[in-house]
Amino acid sequence: MHVGKEAIFKAREFDAALAHTDHPLPLFQSALASGRAALKEAYLGHAAAPTIVRTHAALVDALLVRAWRWHLSRRPVDVPVALVAAGGYGRGELHPASDIDILILLEKSHAERVRDFVEELLRFLWDVGLDVGHSVRNLKECVREAKKDITVATNLMETRLLHGDPMLFERMRTLTHATRIWPSARFFKAKLEEQRARHRRFDDTGYNLEPNIKEGPGGLRDIQTIAWVTQRHFDTTSLHDLVELEFLSEEEYRALVQCRNFLWRVRCGLHYLAGRREDRLLFDHQRALARQFGYVDRPGILAVEQFMKRYYRTVKELSLLNEILLQHFQEAMLARGRAKATPINRRFRSVNGFLDVTHPRVFEHAPYAMLELFLVLQQQPKLKGVRANAIRLLRANLDRIDHRFRRDLGCRSLFMEILRQRRGITHELRRMNAYGVLGAYIPVFGRIVGQMQHDLFHVYTVDQHTLFVIRNLRRFTVPEFRHEFPLASELIERVFKPERLYLAALFHDIAKGRGGDHSTLGAREAEAFCRLHNLSDYDTRFVSWLVRHHLLMSWTAQHQDISDPDVVLAFARQVGDQEHLDSLYLLTVADMRGTSPQVWNAWKGRLLAQLYAATSRVLDRGLATPVDLDAHVADLKAEALALLEPSGIPEEVAQRCWQDFGPDYFLRYDAESLAWQVQEIIRAASTAEWPVVGTRYGPEIGGTEFLIYTPDRPDLFVILTSGFDRMNLSIVDARIHTTRAGFALDTFVVLDHAGDAIQEPRALLELQRAMREHMLNPRPGRDPRQVHLARTLKHFPTETRVAFSSSLKGEQTVMEVTAQDRPGLLYQVALALSHCNVNLIAAKVSTYGERAEDVFFINTRDRRPITDQAQLDCLSREIYRRLGQAAADATPASVGF
Repeated sequence: MHVGKEAIFKAREFDAALAHTDHPLPLFQSALASGRAALKEAYLGHAAAPTIVRTHAALVDALLVRAWRWHLSRRPVDVPVALVAAGGYGRGELHPASDIDILILLEKSHAERVRDFVEELLRFLWDVGLDVGHSVRNLKECVREAKKDITVATNLMETRLLHGDPMLFERMRTLTHATRIWPSARFFKAKLEEQRARHRRFDDTGYNLEPNIKEGPGGLRDIQTIAWVTQRHFDTTSLHDLVELEFLSEEEYRALVQCRNFLWRVRCGLHYLAGRREDRLLFDHQRALARQFGYVDRPGILAVEQFMKRYYRTVKELSLLNEILLQHFQEAMLARGRAKATPINRRFRSVNGFLDVTHPRVFEHAPYAMLELFLVLQQQPKLKGVRANAIRLLRANLDRIDHRFRRDLGCRSLFMEILRQRRGITHELRRMNAYGVLGAYIPVFGRIVGQMQHDLFHVYTVDQHTLFVIRNLRRFTVPEFRHEFPLASELIERVFKPERLYLAALFHDIAKGRGGDHSTLGAREAEAFCRLHNLSDYDTRFVSWLVRHHLLMSWTAQHQDISDPDVVLAFARQVGDQEHLDSLYLLTVADMRGTSPQVWNAWKGRLLAQLYAATSRVLDRGLATPVDLDAHVADLKAEALALLEPSGIPEEVAQRCWQDFGPDYFLRYDAESLAWQVQEIIRAASTAEWPVVGTRYGPEIGGTEFLIYTPDRPDLFVILTSGFDRMNLSIVDARIHTTRAGFALDTFVVLDHAGDAIQEPRALLELQRAMREHMLNPRPGRDPRQVHLARTLKHFPTETRVAFSSSLKGEQTVMEVTAQDRPGLLYQVALALSHCNVNLIAAKVSTYGERAEDVFFINTRDRRPITDQAQLDCLSREIYRRLGQAAADATPASVGF
């Protein structure tokens, strides 16, 4: 849709009306409102984004100049003054809700004399509805402020005279030019550091779930940085001038403009949807923008995922163009054209510290050099990066990475050599992805570049997540990070062929978005790749197995009772041997850490470590050797008694505490936990503190642990979960035990609202006191209808689902509940269990972004598995009623006996 300036602002009609009124405000307000309404209609009619932003600037120009003229009679006639547009508005670009920056420029210090004029003008503009940001400066102040602050200097570079004294405006431009202040080399260094600092605020990635399209890496500010540096050094007036200066090819210029126009249109849409300035691509607006851009849901991929994939690929392209140009500028401005070249081999050389080719047709004559380039960077750590010239040549020759290239023995050997290097694997795989080489060499990887999953669990695109996983694996090998994951650092030292682990990481999510089981599909892709690259049959099967089972360990740890020896034995049989277990543990930890900064916590780390240790013991003993439960319990008791000796608690007292507990109690805890529980019970008995409430924290626990020891009662679990709910604590693990004497010993691991453990001793004592008080005077938990959900959660409603199955031995019923994550969720489940006369044995709580997946091990009041379908139906209906109506009519799954 085309929209002309005359259609937005009818100048003749406006001027005629203005000439015949003494009250111009309604006229200006009407013109602004109708003009902006027409622009919004044009946007919705798919008018080009440059048309919208430039026509909007022209509309504001017309109104500002006329308002300025209307008020000029209030200005002292002997004071030279100019009205100047600054910032983005100075560039003639104005998005629907962007600030309108103006400078009222004076020759000398006449601020007091023009104060009344300026204040009256600004009040009028604000009343019109123009969101004006202003400064009033004379020439000396402009120079002084620009010298102090590069942001001011940058704004003055982008100024545009709207009305007033042209000579005054030109003097300001001359006094703040690069020949006077901020010479181009110094300006470039400052802007480069400014960009790096800005990127660090966004974790150096533009691939976040809710990216900032202006300030984030690959955003609009990166384009402006290029323009500013160019303008300062070359006195250019447009980006196309870089083509004539041979800093940018015509093709790159078109790509730059195309990417900018896409981001402009996204930003316009954000402003219209939000009704205000908004540069964050929030969940609130992503789906609506996807519809505006014409995307529709397709099998396996949502419209919003298609839209965001285009966005991520756009910022990826812009990031690369930004890198090419800034590296080129760095050489031109800082090296001052002096090319200091040092040969590396026949194909590559170092020029001013950057890797370059020795001949412009290197990749034509030796296509394998497109992989060798990254190997050279690994082997030459003093290189600062790739020279712009080499990046351009590489991208121009990407089409040479074809079927023949991939089957070439030299190319296959080079790729594997990159994965076998002792350093630089993460950096070079990231660079290969940025330059398009990784997606060209592994086409199935190219399909996941920029691909997102529209949920809160996967906060990065699939390709970025994959590279984060490889980074995490590499981090285990770095001595200075050994304290983060001591077990992982120890295990990776004994990994025989680390490249198998890196290949498994590279392929573990490569089939995301295809539909079907991505683990199975990815395993086939991994197997084909390994065979093509001449890995042995064993190594091929090893990599393929890791890809196929990369979710097995996390699922087992978080969804099954890993204190049950039969569960561990079944897992050990799936793993097979210690080598597979070690690699699976390493991949699992790296994968979970690479999914989201919020996904990993110490509790999940503890679960994985416990499962790893238990499985290692099974593998040492032999898969065919059953666990001697009596001997295992005896060993646990002996270890716990040894730990109790320093406290002075006699062995017979401890044994008396344990006499009413069955073997299952001992299997659920380690010796240290058993000793702590005895100490807390004995201490409470000596002081007559009932009920017993103990708290402790330790890094090995993974959270804050509560011990509750009290006479059992049917509603005890409800009382305890309501207490945790009122204290705003999240339960991640619950273990319920009832002694033969009718006492309950329950333990809970909790985290605070931020997902952290409470560690401070005084805070632990306060929690202890609060829980004891709550148990003596119980109160209901919070009303779920009054609990405030986070903004992001509201955009990802999760259907409540309940499923039942039988435990491995058939002694318990397993209930899995999937629901919208929310405060007090476990309290609502506790109410449902109580309502249906169901007994809880243990619970495992897992959160995946917006989705809670909780597992409950339950039985009847007389400690039998639940076989009555009516009781299961009762429980299912009650949970649906309390957690959401979305699936209220669903038929609960029957127990699979």
